[in-house]
Amino acid sequence: MATNEEQIRALIERWADAVHRGDLTSVLADHSEDIVMFDVPPPHQGVRGLDAYRETWTPFFPWQAQGASFEIESLEITAGDDVAFAYALLRCGTERDFADNPHTRLRLTLGLRKHAEGWVVAHEHHSFPRTDPTAAKPAPERDHAAAEQELRRLHQHWFDSTAGKDLDGLMTPIADDVVSYEHDQLLQHVGVEAVREVCRAGLDAAGDSTVTWNVPDLKIVVDGDLAVSWGLNHVSVVPAGGDAVDSWSRGTRIFQRSNGAWLLTHQHLSHPYDPATGRAKTDLRP
Repeated sequence: MATNEEQIRALIERWADAVHRGDLTSVLADHSEDIVMFDVPPPHQGVRGLDAYRETWTPFFPWQAQGASFEIESLEITAGDDVAFAYALLRCGTERDFADNPHTRLRLTLGLRKHAEGWVVAHEHHSFPRTDPTAAKPAPERDHAAAEQELRRLHQHWFDSTAGKDLDGLMTPIADDVVSYEHDQLLQHVGVEAVREVCRAGLDAAGDSTVTWNVPDLKIVVDGDLAVSWGLNHVSVVPAGGDAVDSWSRGTRIFQRSNGAWLLTHQHLSHPYDPATGRAKTDLRP
């Protein structure tokens, strides 16, 4: 029979693997109904109870789907007959995060207790260390700089998903109740499924062509849990063996941060129009 430490190690490794896969059911397994979690994002008093714990993962999984890792690097366990604790360091971030801060690790402490059916996690505490250059900045400035970097990574995720024709990837940072003013004739598209169909139609229309999208002059302003970005959208479609077809349009996007993750709640796309003809000007270049 496995020792208590072996059982706990297997439990934690299953949990970390489930987090990395975005498997919420398996993440919640082996957690007590009265769990208390101190997380990286607010609330500062932590979350209490399995239902509240479940909600903390809702914004995390879309962020992780942008290409982030969640891997145990070291794990130490001390177990008695009925209670135990463990502490670990994890690689939690994107490749860009590690390029900027190669030594950053997520710190994890777990408190466990043993029931008749086995060990369960009763407490989790997640944190990142404060590095000196960041800690030296005033809190609002530090938060704004970090938020802008996160939103730029979110845009890059969209650009990469477009090039990869990854429809699911395009949808990950979008709020369920998003309202989008698209280029087409409908006044508005309401809800993530409506936006999904617009993106699907665009990718389908490209067929086998190579498609890229970026915003070369991307501007971002952050104020607390709200942010706005704007710039000129550059879309290039290159048919196999053909010449690129470029188009430019204007784009404004509104984001709201919930439980530590940014989601797109509104976007407005448009082409200028010719007052003489009333037709959209799709051939303009910056």
